[in-house]
Amino acid sequence: MTGTAYGVGVGPGDPELITLKGLRLVQSAPVIAYPAPETGDSLARAIVAPHLPGGQREIAIRMPMVAERFPAQEVYDRAAGEITAELDAGRDVAILCEGDPFFYGSFMYLFGRLAEGHRVEVVPGVSSLNACAAALGAPLVARNDVLTVIPAPLAADELRQRLGEADAVAIVKPGRHFAKVRDVLETAGLSGHARYIERATMDHQRILPLAEVDPAEVPYFSMILVHKRGEAWR
Repeated sequence: MTGTAYGVGVGPGDPELITLKGLRLVQSAPVIAYPAPETGDSLARAIVAPHLPGGQREIAIRMPMVAERFPAQEVYDRAAGEITAELDAGRDVAILCEGDPFFYGSFMYLFGRLAEGHRVEVVPGVSSLNACAAALGAPLVARNDVLTVIPAPLAADELRQRLGEADAVAIVKPGRHFAKVRDVLETAGLSGHARYIERATMDHQRILPLAEVDPAEVPYFSMILVHKRGEAWR
């Protein structure tokens, strides 16, 4: 009998924001796998570290953490091969995923490789979107509002178009695109309704007015939430 691969969403950073099901699987699986930078520690593993029982085999999926080299197909091919060997030996594998596995999660690339020949279950996690809204005290949408998730790397014209079509917006991956995004929001008259947060739920979480954000220091784990009414309940 072959093992099962579990794509486990471990949440945005706070070790207490993992689901009960996710916790059970992470603790019981004989093998855990997780994304990691080419050098250094894995954030996904660090999130669950307080819960690990010890004695599990670990597979660190080392990958480049820069957009220009992502997704690195050979990395996922190699990782899928390692995980497949464990599954074929009858061992379950819990694959740790920051946030939610299917919300911009790199797990999808493993899912595409593993699901054709093995049983794969996805365990949803608290996404960065939900975590940022909660930390900001900013409900996302109400009634018939349309919520749009916009990747900041889009061109300025497309950002403006998407902003114009939605009632509420989550701008993800601002990073080095922050200055462009801030300019678009100012031009649209939405700066006053925009909320910036970085590293939500983590030890170094910060919430800042847009005007006080240094574009040169915006981390990958950041987000801007905008609601055109200012507050969803209005």
